[in-house]
Amino acid sequence: MSAHSLYRCEQIRACEQQAASLYQLDENELMSRAGSEAFSLILKLYPHIRYLAVYCGAGNNAGDGYVVARLAHEHGLFVTIYQCKAVSDLPLAAQHAALMAINAGVECQAADEPLDSEAELIIDALLGIGLKGPVHGVIASAIHQINASGLPVVALDIPSGLNADTGEVQNFCVKANTTLTFIAQKAGMYTADGPDYCGTIHCCSLQLDACVSALTPAACLLSPAALSLPLARRKKNSHKGNYGHVLVIGGGPGMPGAVSLAAKAAMRAGAGAVTVATWPEHAKSALSLVPEAMVSGVKNAKDLMPFLARATVCIIGPGLGESDWAVSLFFAAITSQLPMVIDASALRLLSAHAQLDDNWILTPHPGEAACLLSCSTDLIQKDRYKAAANIQQQYGGVVVMKGAGTVIQTPEHDTFVCSRGNPAMASAGMGDVLSGIIAGLCAQGFSLADAAQCGVWAHAVAGDQIAEKLGGAGLLASDLLDVLPHILNYPE
Repeated sequence: MSAHSLYRCEQIRACEQQAASLYQLDENELMSRAGSEAFSLILKLYPHIRYLAVYCGAGNNAGDGYVVARLAHEHGLFVTIYQCKAVSDLPLAAQHAALMAINAGVECQAADEPLDSEAELIIDALLGIGLKGPVHGVIASAIHQINASGLPVVALDIPSGLNADTGEVQNFCVKANTTLTFIAQKAGMYTADGPDYCGTIHCCSLQLDACVSALTPAACLLSPAALSLPLARRKKNSHKGNYGHVLVIGGGPGMPGAVSLAAKAAMRAGAGAVTVATWPEHAKSALSLVPEAMVSGVKNAKDLMPFLARATVCIIGPGLGESDWAVSLFFAAITSQLPMVIDASALRLLSAHAQLDDNWILTPHPGEAACLLSCSTDLIQKDRYKAAANIQQQYGGVVVMKGAGTVIQTPEHDTFVCSRGNPAMASAGMGDVLSGIIAGLCAQGFSLADAAQCGVWAHAVAGDQIAEKLGGAGLLASDLLDVLPHILNYPE
């Protein structure tokens, strides 16, 4: 089992069933293992903690909490369990764990009782992966109390209220500092709301690695070890023609800057040459922003043809707009047979003139994804994995679903998630830089899937490096450009 593999809840449940049939591990034994591994990790992470507050819900996740509470009590810690459900109403395994904790002398209170002022650490064992729909009632009240406490929180398996498959929070969710997930990592931890609520993630395998290894991961985290990096060492006897020619099409009326960002990013990613084809009035300003690029004003599709003929790969969309001029260039580009990176307004044009092609990379943010699938942005964010897969199926190629936990979907049905990146990158021009990096890698011979993965990873790591220096806001897309070559040539 790879540390970068992610799974869906149904796969985790299949593992539990397999453990029962192959290894005669019943629910009691799995719960005991989960609680034991979790408590050992809690002691390592919080060695000086003396008083635990354990919130237990209504299902087997509550049982894990009762085991942790009993072990902590036996270890000499002060423990209070806050119960959301009577012990007699719990599933059998959880009921057994609860009775063992109570018989050991652990103090129990109703979940709506005020949190003891002595408590130093909260354990969330309310819901786990058993979430079904919006949180309400006593569980919702317990979540509010946990989040209002100001104390560090350890979530068992997954923060209560977070959809383990999609990363969606429907209404309320425990905001954890640390998540101790069981058996394997869940797909929802790394995209949408997942990164905001999980905190630092640790996996307790419960010694079921063999069961997990038999499964095909639902998704994989991008990791530098699995990427086609560093960039290949160049021969001394080489020239710019060896490293491809990127054509950037965009910069319509009133939007001159985006093409310059994309062009510069393509060059920083290692492309040998870049041409910018833009609205004639913008040619002069684009040239001053990227003096290394060739910049030409194009009045119509006919003017664009010679540039398409010379290019290795094309980016269309940065600042393009949706005017008649934009539409004519769009059709010229997508009928050129060039590999393409389609972004921004070109994605909206594609949604209006839908077709399927495997020779492109689509890089939508949630709003553009909603346009491609004729649905709401909220629906996209409810399940980013499903949205990326649906776009890929409908339009072909490689899909890069941007946002927190960028999702990459390939034609081979491989799904990747990027755990790097930060909210300081939520600023104008970031998508243009990403498009440029991906196209620059394509120009050097990367496959579309490899270019998307390496480009997303390098872009996110660059953002993290800059944000570490500058802080959580005020980061410019152009700030990423100077650190890109180092990241691509000397990956972590």
